[in-house]
Amino acid sequence: MDKNSIAAAGAQVEKLGDGYKFTEGPVADTKGNVFFTDQPNNKIIRWDAETGEFSTFSDKAGRANGMYFDKKGNLVACSDEDNQVWSFDKKGNPTVLVKDYDGKLLNGPNDLWIDPKGGIYLTDPLYERDYWKRDPKMQQDGQHVYYLLPDGKKMIRVDEKLKKPNGIIGTADGKKLYVADIGADKTYIYDIDKDGSLSNKTLFVSKGSDGMILDEEGNLYLTGDGVTVFDKLGEKIAHFPVSKGWTANLCFAGKNRDLLFITSETAVYGIKMRVKGVK
Repeated sequence: MDKNSIAAAGAQVEKLGDGYKFTEGPVADTKGNVFFTDQPNNKIIRWDAETGEFSTFSDKAGRANGMYFDKKGNLVACSDEDNQVWSFDKKGNPTVLVKDYDGKLLNGPNDLWIDPKGGIYLTDPLYERDYWKRDPKMQQDGQHVYYLLPDGKKMIRVDEKLKKPNGIIGTADGKKLYVADIGADKTYIYDIDKDGSLSNKTLFVSKGSDGMILDEEGNLYLTGDGVTVFDKLGEKIAHFPVSKGWTANLCFAGKNRDLLFITSETAVYGIKMRVKGVK
């Protein structure tokens, strides 16, 4: 299904690589190369946009999940091994950005988006991990959405009324934020206020998502059962089956930002698009 022909003419979903345990968190750098995680194997993998080759960026990734690049080219990751947010420099050396909230561990940072000011929005659901050395029970008083201010010194809660927030993405102008409540099977849109707080929470679609991305036309891509795409008004315009399993996350990749790069369980896939991702 592709009502608006957002995929390139004749394009099909193709497998780009496999042999992983569970892939997540894809994000493209300025050249269109993709960094994604193999979380059970504690690795961040790099896919080269020119050659299609794969290499290991980090094999001590803190069990990284959702990731995003900051303006300096650092790879910021939800590294939930110790329930933290890390920043990797270009050589793969990590720095801890967030270690707790109000003196308590987070449940397990899952996905994040960095706004134009450099502030970080992140979701903190609870998915119990077998590698945790901590008490696996909920550490906070619920599963919330947080905002780390651009100075990196203060983090605030911006939504405390979601069941299990997961996927998150904002618009390039920094004015709107989408958050998927996968526990309630809903995705919401918010206005972003000047101080980073959120207002005018509105139901966008009655569908949750693991990961999310926007294209240049403002279409929102949700994951789970393949990739489902909604236009600005929340109308379903496309669905791309990926594999029999769970489709976790996606990003726009390649030199022209016109390859939809998809992580789905043990493999990664791609489909050539007519529309492009937002740089």
